[in-house]
This record gives sequence, C-alpha cells and structure tokens, in this order.
Amino acid sequence: MLFSFLKYLQPTHYFQRYTKAGASIFPKPDELPENVLKQLQPDDRFDSEDAKAYDVSWQAIQQGYIGNGSTYDSFSAVPLRDNYRFIRKYFHSAWVFFVLLVRLMSFHNPFKEISAWYRTRNINQIKNSKSPISYEDWKAYTSKLIEVAPLVSVVIPTLNRYDYLTDVLKDLEQQDYPNFEVIVVDQSDNFNGAFYKDFNLNFQVIQQKEKALWLARNTAIKTSKGQFIALSEDDVRIQPDWIRMHLKCLDFFNAQVSAGVFYPEGQQIPESRSFFAVGSQFATGNAMLYKSVFSTVGLFDRQFEKQRMGDGEFGMRLYLEGIKSISNPLASCIDVKAGTGGLREMGSWDSFRPSKFFAPRPIPSVLYYFRKYYGNKAAKLALLRMVPISIFPYQFKKNKPLLLLGLILSILILPIVCYQVITSWNLSSKKLKEGALIQTL
Repeated sequence: MLFSFLKYLQPTHYFQRYTKAGASIFPKPDELPENVLKQLQPDDRFDSEDAKAYDVSWQAIQQGYIGNGSTYDSFSAVPLRDNYRFIRKYFHSAWVFFVLLVRLMSFHNPFKEISAWYRTRNINQIKNSKSPISYEDWKAYTSKLIEVAPLVSVVIPTLNRYDYLTDVLKDLEQQDYPNFEVIVVDQSDNFNGAFYKDFNLNFQVIQQKEKALWLARNTAIKTSKGQFIALSEDDVRIQPDWIRMHLKCLDFFNAQVSAGVFYPEGQQIPESRSFFAVGSQFATGNAMLYKSVFSTVGLFDRQFEKQRMGDGEFGMRLYLEGIKSISNPLASCIDVKAGTGGLREMGSWDSFRPSKFFAPRPIPSVLYYFRKYYGNKAAKLALLRMVPISIFPYQFKKNKPLLLLGLILSILILPIVCYQVITSWNLSSKKLKEGALIQTL
C-alpha cells in the first residue's frame, strides 16, 4: 500500500487493493502530464525519495486525476517518520494519535514510535488543498453518445413511499434527455397500480411480494431493455439534466460507470466530492453504468438482503476488474432521507449503529464484506476505528468532542460492545461459509 499507516485509517478502502491485473490506482509521478504536475506540490520534508513520489501520487488521486498512465504495482517501505509525516499532513491530529496508540498496543518499539510522532509534531494538516484538477474540454465537449440517444433504463425500488416516489417521478418527467424507461419494483404493502397512471413516463412497474431490496434491483436489471442502467431511489430529488450528465461523463472519460454524488437536503455537495475523480465508492441510489458491466461482474449479492453495504461490495467487484468508474458531481442528487418506508422497514439503515441494544454491531453483512475482500486483520482494524465512534447517532459523527466521549463510553460498556461485535463476527462467518449469492445477467 502507498503508505503503510493507511491500513489503520482506511483499512477497508477500495484503493488499498490491487486490481486483478496487479495494478494500484496510484499513478507514477514521472508519467503524469505536465499540466497535472503543475497543480501538485512536491514535499521535500519527506526523508525518502519513495515517500516524496508516493505523496505526489496521493495528491494526484485526491485532486481528481483521471488518466491512463502507468500506475504502481508495488510499494517500497518508507521510514517510520515519513509515515507519521504523511498522516499528519492529511488527517486530523486525533487520528494521528489513534495510530500511535494502535502501534504501541501492537508492540512496536515505543521509543521509535513516540520519537517519530513527536518529531513530526510541526506538520500541520492541510485544511484546503489546491484547486482540483480541471478538465477544460468538458464544457465544449459534444457527446456523440448523447447524439445517438441510446435507451436508458432507470431502476427504482420502492417500499411504502408513494408520497416521496411522486417527487422523483416528477423529476424524471422533466428530464431533458428523452429516451429512457422507468422500471419501478414496488414492494409496498398496499400496492397501488393506479398511482403510476398519473405520470407521463415509459413505465415498467413490477409488483414484488417479497420485501427484498437487492432482489428488486436484480429483477429490474434483468427485465430492462436499455443499453444503460441508471440506478436511483424513491426518496431522492434529481435535476432535469441528471440522465444527460451521466451519459456525458461516461462518454467524455471513456468510462463504464458514472458514480453520481449524494448530498443531504438543505446542504451542498461536499467539497471533497465537488469535482471529477476516480470513483472511490459506489452508491446504488445514484449511478449509471453500461448494462454489459453486469455480465462481467454479476448482479448484486443477495447476502446483503435486509442489511447494508451491498453497493459497496458491488463497487469492489468493479474496482478489482479494472472497470473505470468516475465520481460525477454534475449528476448529483438530493437525499431527502425519508423517515419511513424503505430499508428502515426491512432492517437497520446504519452499518455500525444497531437498531436494538443487543443487536450485532456492526451489521453482519458489513463484516462479511470486509473479511471477504480485505481479510480478518483489516476487518479488525476497521472495527477498532469505527466501533468507538458508532456509540453516538450518525449526525454527530463530525463532532470531535462527542467522538472522544464515544471512545470513553465504549470502554465503560465494553462487555456489551464485545458481545455485539462477537455476535456480528459469528454471523458474518456463516455468510462467508455460505458464500456469495450472486446471479449472472
């Protein structure tokens, strides 16, 4: 991995893995275009030349570099102090201290660790990076793909949310791209087929008796007629150019996946997601991809039914196959966060915050995914990083004092937390033994 300390801070991030072809996502700096290098900042404070190069490569990815140049297929170890320099530069000091504690608890030399941590204390976290890498040809780009106007199949599973579904269907009526169908898989208790007659849309409406989110999406994909699949949800709002911006992104970057950006109602797109970049996550609430991709990687894994992170697992399969996915801020959508219906009626909607006091923590499907693709060691590091901050509600996750209090509370209720984690671990073991439930297209 790029810097070894990333295994503590991002133990289950796509970019920790090499693709099946043996490539990482990180470009070799000496092969970056000159116009890209000008927007990066080489850092001579690192002791080793490798660390200097890796830092530039990290910057390129973080600032939105999307290219076809050579990437690293292996990384050399860098000095301990360079590892501390790196995490101090890009992560909050609380997380730097967390890494120090983990290193000390795992019997690394305390004198060397504390010395390296202390000697890098003057390295400040970068609050605002330079402007993201720009793609100046985007505005003037005329997409031949859009001119051809292929059929797009918009997939929306729904459950007891007709009021919210009305809004997104009205948004789809306003799309400035004409050639699309809408496939709604309706699992509502009181199915209302007449509801769909009020909309001027090319519908396929499928009534599904079983409440199963991933089955719904798989069914829709298999019945779709389009060359492209656009994945959406029943509690989002989209702009009139949503379909067109996804198609243009696929065409402009010669990509197979356009991963749209979510942001909560009343807020703006997060700064870190406000520019084009290599996709580091995949969300089934806002994405477009070639239908043929499902022939390559399979459909969604039904091991995640009524649980969490099925879209993350699917994204990992895309990444491992070397399928190009672009984080696309211009095909954003507003997450309304409906308080009723949907996954909340089928199971927990939060990965690390169980709905009941003695329920598994995290949701077993999360550990199934972590252990399957990253191994048990990385899964345990993810637990160590995420469990303490999961004591408090999701909306407090960026409140630093509450995060610290969460750590203290985790220690106080450690027996209960251990029971929750062990239960989740055992249930994930059963999933791993059973294996993936992935159908082919």
